[in-house]
Amino acid sequence: MDLHVVVPAGGSGTRLWPLSRATDPKFLHPLTGTERSLLQATYDRLVPLASADRVHVVTGTAHAAAVARQLPEVPERNILVEPLARDSCAAIALAAAVIEQRSPGAVMASFAADHLIADVDAFSQTVMEAAVGAAQGKLMTIGIAPTRPETGYGYLQCSATAELGVQQPVLEFKEKPALDVATEYVSSGRYLWNASMFVWRTDVFLRELQQRSPEVYAPVTEIARAWDTDDRAAVLGELWPTIPKVAVEYAVMEPAAADGLVSTVPGDFGWSDIGDFETLGELLSTEVDGTRVVNTPGRGVVVSVDSEGVVAVPASGRLVAALGVRDLIVVDTPDAVLVCRRDRAQDIKRLTEILRDTGRTEYI
Repeated sequence: MDLHVVVPAGGSGTRLWPLSRATDPKFLHPLTGTERSLLQATYDRLVPLASADRVHVVTGTAHAAAVARQLPEVPERNILVEPLARDSCAAIALAAAVIEQRSPGAVMASFAADHLIADVDAFSQTVMEAAVGAAQGKLMTIGIAPTRPETGYGYLQCSATAELGVQQPVLEFKEKPALDVATEYVSSGRYLWNASMFVWRTDVFLRELQQRSPEVYAPVTEIARAWDTDDRAAVLGELWPTIPKVAVEYAVMEPAAADGLVSTVPGDFGWSDIGDFETLGELLSTEVDGTRVVNTPGRGVVVSVDSEGVVAVPASGRLVAALGVRDLIVVDTPDAVLVCRRDRAQDIKRLTEILRDTGRTEYI
């Protein structure tokens, strides 16, 4: 099978501020329990499925050098640099169109750069089953078997009770639900978390994109035709800013699912998007006298006395001391310190919005 993999590497991880910044986003950090960054760990689990010359990374201008430095095995021509962030549809469509130019009809699998996978073998088996469906002309997703009623994720509604590793139609993409709705979803057994993992033939996806979002399709395909030529910079500079900001789910997958064109392979391989400090504390920490210390290699140390339910991220090299406190998140970086209640972890991105609105962009 002519399988190519694509890694969209964008965003600034605002719910992990101030550890994750616009210029140093979470996918460049070693938040894997090893010295490897999230991006490098993503590459490590994908390269057995597709050789390095079939790995493509879509990233922004600010991160291109760091991506190339962290992934020296990936050919320079396969690091696709977008001059402006235009959300997931533009990034994924650019990769699909460039791959289609180079290898018409190839199967393409897209996985975010900042997710964590515990069981790589189970992940690989799930991807290859999805690739079988994609080769048959289906728009495939990989849905995650939910472990709890989660209100921070979107869901995939399946046609029947989800069966691990078995293809089945997706009836509808569901938005992030309220807790009572999420509880109903999980108890029914017919809903999966949407982790934005996609597998399809490039020609099939581009055909659907042309039909459903021509305002994305037209400029992206023109850019792709010029990508491997001397005209790339001029065409990219002229057309990329005209592409609307839209997620690939809204632009293609949701309407395609309504038309019966989307299927999923349910997976259970220890997936996490490491979306906030609560998750980071659960997955990548050690207990120090009532404080969960996130293991950031070569950083600071933590002393904890009579504290309970604290998540500490000592990322400045300084000592962090907790005395008689509970249910807090404490993040120490060289130029910013965050202290918040654990039940407000999902709201941290509001701080970055305030910083942006008040002109303190150097902290973002």
